[in-house]
Amino acid sequence: MSILNQRWVELAAVKRELAERDWFPGTSGNLAIKVNTEPLSFLVTSSGKDKRIETDEDFLLVDGDGAALEETKLTPSAETLLHVEIYTRTNAGCSLHVHTVDNNVISELYGDEGGVAFKGQEIIKAFGLWEEDAVWRIPIIENAAHIPALAADFGQYVKEDSGAVLIRNHGITVWGKDAFEAKKILEACEFLFSYHLKVLSFKQAKSLSLRA
Repeated sequence: MSILNQRWVELAAVKRELAERDWFPGTSGNLAIKVNTEPLSFLVTSSGKDKRIETDEDFLLVDGDGAALEETKLTPSAETLLHVEIYTRTNAGCSLHVHTVDNNVISELYGDEGGVAFKGQEIIKAFGLWEEDAVWRIPIIENAAHIPALAADFGQYVKEDSGAVLIRNHGITVWGKDAFEAKKILEACEFLFSYHLKVLSFKQAKSLSLRA
């Protein structure tokens, strides 16, 4: 099996699993996986496809500018330039972008602060943080409709071979050395968001009950 086919199979498996979690509402979200480093090429999801369905048009191969490398009727995902930023700035091998209710709510709650931090959670070990008082902070950037401008802002926070950035009222983009690591980071982030929102909800309910 060629490298291209291997990467296709890996990315298709991730897409299948995330679709089962219902993390692609309204054809949203996009996934990418590096095929070659020099010159840069990577597979990225086609725009406007129902990601719960598997076809031979799910992904297309693009270059370091995000342009299709072969003649095709398919259009690369609108946020392909975000993946370009990741692959040109780091050694990451896979990047994932999803829109969920939880990550959108978190991004709105903490958007004015420019980020959200988590501490005292066992699952932050998924980010390679093993110290007892470790803190995991995810930056939050504003959502620009002009994708090149969004990509430029996003790129300022792409410094390591793995990481995550929230786009306010838009979604989260994560990346890692391979598909396994990227998915692990995404799952850990979504766990933290869900946990945090539940804790806030319970605290509010408790506060209201004490006032009653």
